[in-house]
Amino acid sequence: MAPMGITPRQFRQMQERLGSPKRAARAVFEPTAPVSAKAHQLILGLDPSLRGTGYGVIRLAKPSPQALEHGVVSCPASWERSRCLMQIARTLRDVARRWQLAVCVVEGLFYAQNLQTALIMGEARGAALATVAEAGLEVYELAPRKVKQAIVGYGAASKLAVAKMVQRMLRLPEAPVPDAADALALALAFAQEQGRYSFQAAKRV
Repeated sequence: MAPMGITPRQFRQMQERLGSPKRAARAVFEPTAPVSAKAHQLILGLDPSLRGTGYGVIRLAKPSPQALEHGVVSCPASWERSRCLMQIARTLRDVARRWQLAVCVVEGLFYAQNLQTALIMGEARGAALATVAEAGLEVYELAPRKVKQAIVGYGAASKLAVAKMVQRMLRLPEAPVPDAADALALALAFAQEQGRYSFQAAKRV
């Protein structure tokens, strides 16, 4: 059999292929860039509603987060809407000042059965967002289903299931009332979201 030869050009090409460094594989999904909230230890969760705005402040700590304050801005049905909005703003302003907060996470979507309800909910949400923004907080939003998935592991979990899991995660003596539990769940879900591999990071408002 005749010997198989290669041309000088083919030899140089072979050397270049063998000598060139291998390209490092790149992950398809890289960690989402952490928002500035990751550097902060305190997170305010907010679930706005005209008659019952839930709020909760947590501190990132080990071995588990700590609940510093939570509650509901309750407004009687006899109050005018303007008075309720003022009460929401006043309470949240005091909370932000008391804890020197820098970041807030709010429920991203809400559902209303009719236009009037949607308008009222929008007023409460607007008053809450304006107040925390005025206090200098960075505001982010998370969809309700995403919060339930993060806390309970099921996107359609009931309010009771969310409250029980929040109680367990924060080691509270009893389950928070639903509106406050939803607010604490928002803060906890936001804390979990930071630094994870995620298709959708929290949205800045």
